[in-house]
Amino acid sequence: MLVAFSISPVAQDPSGSVTEAVAAAVRVVRESGLPHQTNAMFTNIEGEWDEVMAVVKRAVDVVAEVSPRVGLVLKADIRPGHDGQLTAKVERIEEALRDGE
Repeated sequence: MLVAFSISPVAQDPSGSVTEAVAAAVRVVRESGLPHQTNAMFTNIEGEWDEVMAVVKRAVDVVAEVSPRVGLVLKADIRPGHDGQLTAKVERIEEALRDGE
């Protein structure tokens, strides 16, 4: 399964920045050892249901350590038997774009 998720503390520091809390969540993802990518809006992670959801929960928990309220946006692509889709999906799009030139 592929999961795209975004975690943000609702109670922010006075500057309005969420950088430190988000960095703590991304650190959890990176330490998980699962394939992942982080972009400006989401972190994408790939793995089996239980392992991916456990990582998301741990990431929420570390953000909850600095904020009494946490927002989570999550989107999942559940397709059993398909691994490596974190990059394969993008490669298929790039190929289609090259073929269309």
